[in-house]
Amino acid sequence: MIKRFWTIFIARNKEFFRDRASFGWNLIFPFILIGGFSFIFQNEANPTYKFGLIHDPQIKGVSSNHTFSSFETLPMIESIPFDHQEDAFDRLQHHKIDIVVNVDATPFKYWINQSSPNGKIAEIIFLNHLVNPTEFQNMATKNTVQGREIRYVDWVFPGIISMNLMFSSLFGVGFVIVRYRKNGVLKRFKATPLSPFEYITAQIFSRLFVLLFNLSCIMALCFWLFDLHCVGRYLDFILFYILGCFCIISLGFLLAARTCSEEFANGIINLITWPIMLLSEIWFSLEGAPQWIKTLALCFPLSHVTDGLRRIFNEGDGLLDLPFQIGMLFMMTLVFLSLGVFLFKWGED
Repeated sequence: MIKRFWTIFIARNKEFFRDRASFGWNLIFPFILIGGFSFIFQNEANPTYKFGLIHDPQIKGVSSNHTFSSFETLPMIESIPFDHQEDAFDRLQHHKIDIVVNVDATPFKYWINQSSPNGKIAEIIFLNHLVNPTEFQNMATKNTVQGREIRYVDWVFPGIISMNLMFSSLFGVGFVIVRYRKNGVLKRFKATPLSPFEYITAQIFSRLFVLLFNLSCIMALCFWLFDLHCVGRYLDFILFYILGCFCIISLGFLLAARTCSEEFANGIINLITWPIMLLSEIWFSLEGAPQWIKTLALCFPLSHVTDGLRRIFNEGDGLLDLPFQIGMLFMMTLVFLSLGVFLFKWGED
């Protein structure tokens, strides 16, 4: 049994590493994403709200634009001048700016888009700036909290690692098995003493080896270039990553357990991966989303993988702090693997 397992394990690894295009893409794609986010968000003072400033040509005399001298220095504000009111309104209607202010009118005139959440916040910022801050000294007390700054690239890094894990597992395992079945390779294995369990476990460990190799290369390069830092223990991060690998790879085998059509396999994998990716907090948090969406997200293994990796990487949690995530991934792995072995067939018949 060990000899048969080892033979399949070595053969699959050689096949992957000899495919230079696939091997290179698995390494380059996560690095491109992380590098792109690091470059886009490297400036901490990127403006969040865009103010369109217009002048009223009918108003003569001293302009009140000096009122905005300190306002325009706020790091979250970008002031965009407009010569024509119609141009400013057009940008406002299409959500390209958040608020339009006539800086020459007395009192000031401003317009917002009622369907823009940013516009309502920009209105509050604008009105608050017109009020003397000393009036609020007896109404509120300012306090601050201390803590390590978490950049967006630090927050998104575990999500990109999880996404790469998902695509590499589902397409690199499930899709390959479908191609083997269609080409008759699996039917030849059926004539050997190799059992479905031996074949599946060999494929799982082969893909796990590849994923760990990719992870080590990506982490070493990104930590060096983008100054990333794992707050938790690296051992906990790797062990939890391995559990996530087992779960997603098992899902890939389940999806490819019986199908013989590469087109159908490609369609079903895409149908599953996109909802999983969107609801697993890879790119954005689900805080504030309806409760039923949060509950639905818990049904996807990638949600638990991303959450666990992010808590270890950014918050310093250990494996003992993640009993729910570990329990869900372990249970899903057993279910996916058991169903995959039960439903697996060698050939098209």
